[in-house]
Amino acid sequence: MSHRIQDIPSEDRPRERLLRLGAESLSDAELLGLFINTGIKGQNAVQIGQQLLSDHGGLVNLTRLNTRVLSKTKGVGPAKAAVLSAAFELGKRSAQASRRALPLDQPSQVYDFMALEMQALGHEELHVLSLDTRLCLLHHDRVFRGTVNQTTAHPREVMKHVLSSGAYAFIVVHNHPSGDPTPSEADRQFTRRMKEAAELMQVKLMDHVIIGQRAETHSEPWFSFKAMGLL
Repeated sequence: MSHRIQDIPSEDRPRERLLRLGAESLSDAELLGLFINTGIKGQNAVQIGQQLLSDHGGLVNLTRLNTRVLSKTKGVGPAKAAVLSAAFELGKRSAQASRRALPLDQPSQVYDFMALEMQALGHEELHVLSLDTRLCLLHHDRVFRGTVNQTTAHPREVMKHVLSSGAYAFIVVHNHPSGDPTPSEADRQFTRRMKEAAELMQVKLMDHVIIGQRAETHSEPWFSFKAMGLL
């Protein structure tokens, strides 16, 4: 590809192909290039997008970057970093908005709802999904932000959010930045304590889902305590 997009035949330029064939016809680098918009000496916007993908191991890892860190990347800067971060956030919110009216009664549905947001994190977070009697979402709260490999939260912090939303039931969700959703012993202990707290407050703990990433080492990119008979 030429260092200058204007040197590419007009019908092959990313913007023109998108208008003619749709956004799905573009590669990740080309889509990034449309947001980056302008290149630098020796690299056009699409090549900067490809360099970003290569440097950070793909799109999922790229969306994990803090805007401040992204802005220091060669060819990006604060203005372009802000545009990219806004695009990533819109993608996450769009994915969640499409799921809000549907019951969250299966771990695969919880994964679909939470994966884009939680896979983009470089640290552990614990979230709670408060549900109504139809098991549809009432409220979504981040309860705790942890280190890269440990989340420490007390059940009372979770229950505070659940009770304030007037929920019938709730699901606890956290992520493993390593990508492997296999629960640790601390995860198992926390789930047992969470179940006891829910029973005491007469609210139903539907599941504890751990969000990971797809890999050959495990069958699903998530782990469900309910599906494994541990709730």
